[in-house]
Amino acid sequence: MSHVGYRRLMAVDRDRVLRTAAALLTRKSTATMDEVARAAGISRATLHRQFAGRDALVRALEALGIAECEAALAAARTDEGPATDAVRRLVAEIEPHAGLLAFLYSENQLFEGEEQNEGWARIDERIAALFRRGQSSGEFRIDLTPAWLTEALYGLLASAAWAVAEGRVAPKDFTHMIVELLLGGVRRPAEPAAGKES
Repeated sequence: MSHVGYRRLMAVDRDRVLRTAAALLTRKSTATMDEVARAAGISRATLHRQFAGRDALVRALEALGIAECEAALAAARTDEGPATDAVRRLVAEIEPHAGLLAFLYSENQLFEGEEQNEGWARIDERIAALFRRGQSSGEFRIDLTPAWLTEALYGLLASAAWAVAEGRVAPKDFTHMIVELLLGGVRRPAEPAAGKES
């Protein structure tokens, strides 16, 4: 096998291990490296060669989560059409990755200190820009900041992912629940027609 073929095989294996780890940690956030190795069908030593420890594994999962969020933002075309429709598309695009994002959301060390991945800032800005656009177009109320609406969306995504994982909510309801709750709170109320009594 050529060096290129070997590197490609190793990359595929690493990706498979990462996705297995993501699926396991989504269900059981306290899973050990031994449990991750077992789930991936590899030895602890092989896992350790790819990820020096749990922190390295979590950082790799963070990079995967950021890449998937950025791909979801691109697929959702958040700068096209009414902002309310763009929010619906965004939640639907993120849905397949919500479990991983819920796990990352609970890993406080990813969001503290100097080492915070700048990918999150890029994602925050793109989502906040969507809410700003909705405010500018008159779709969304202006008394809630885009930064707060962005945080609220993350919280709803994580909560819904946990509820689905625990069987408290049907997976098919994921997008509807989030979108209806978020937009129900963020939509700007219609102005009463001039001359009408309230």
